[in-house]
Amino acid sequence: MEAQFLMFLALAAVALAASVMVITRRNLVHSALYLIVTFFAVAAIYVLLHAEFLGVVQLLVYAGGIMVLFLFVILLVERPGTGPAGKPMRWHAAASGVLTLLVAAILGAHFLRSGMAPPGGTAVLGASGGNLETVSLALFRNYLLPFEVVSVLLLVALVGAIVLARPRA
Repeated sequence: MEAQFLMFLALAAVALAASVMVITRRNLVHSALYLIVTFFAVAAIYVLLHAEFLGVVQLLVYAGGIMVLFLFVILLVERPGTGPAGKPMRWHAAASGVLTLLVAAILGAHFLRSGMAPPGGTAVLGASGGNLETVSLALFRNYLLPFEVVSVLLLVALVGAIVLARPRA
């Protein structure tokens, strides 16, 4: 087997194991730390697939910014294991498991059918100006509106976290 494929399998195993730990830990801070491990493994997979820009963005945006926000919210509004009315959230675990298996089956079928390599290999990226130029042109030319909508949604989530965390009068 090729070394790159073996490295991919190792990183995928780390990401899978860490993501399972995210949903099985009872302590929310531990879950968030395992989510950071998952983000690092995904960033390493991006680098392995010659998408260095996406790997760095993965680390800066998700492992850096988003996880700080998650930890901030977890530390301010921790209510482990209960839903809105104090009811256990057992049905969430079953629904999450079914959806996870469905997505894994779809992705597995796709990867088995198409393989991992991009069409034309990485030579196509080099000829078109590189990874950074390709991503930036696609993001700001084709996906500008969704990019701005996501930024507004993140702002709304931040305001919602602050509202939830403030003490009741």
